[in-house]
Amino acid sequence: MKGKIGLVVGLGVGYVLGTRAGRERYEQIKTQWLKVWHLDPVQAQVTRVQDFAKSQAAAIPGALWNGAVKVAKAVSDSGTPGEKLDNAVDAAKDAAGDVADAAEDAAEAVQKRAEANSAAKRASKRTSTKSTAKPATKSTTKKNGS
Repeated sequence: MKGKIGLVVGLGVGYVLGTRAGRERYEQIKTQWLKVWHLDPVQAQVTRVQDFAKSQAAAIPGALWNGAVKVAKAVSDSGTPGEKLDNAVDAAKDAAGDVADAAEDAAEAVQKRAEANSAAKRASKRTSTKSTAKPATKSTTKKNGS
């Protein structure tokens, strides 16, 4: 999926940058793109993606903050400077693990959401192709009574 999107974007950028029609054609392309971008279904999807990204990204700053608090507490504990340093290093390692876990959880949630959306699209396509298929009809012929 990423490859297809990248290809389309690359072709579009290459066309816009390489076109000999110049600014006028660029403005036409931009106008058409903005028409598509401002369609209600597109904006609905943009809003869904933004909301989902915000909810998933909220976990990472929390893990960072908790890690910083742990390191600060480890440094402020009583003991020799060497013990404080060791405690701070251990707390930092734990905090780094927590941040990595939060990022991994967010990535897994995104992956699951993408797979669910992909499955829903495939199911929708299967349903729509079945409903658009023409039903089989039997040909009827009249028999002459002669």
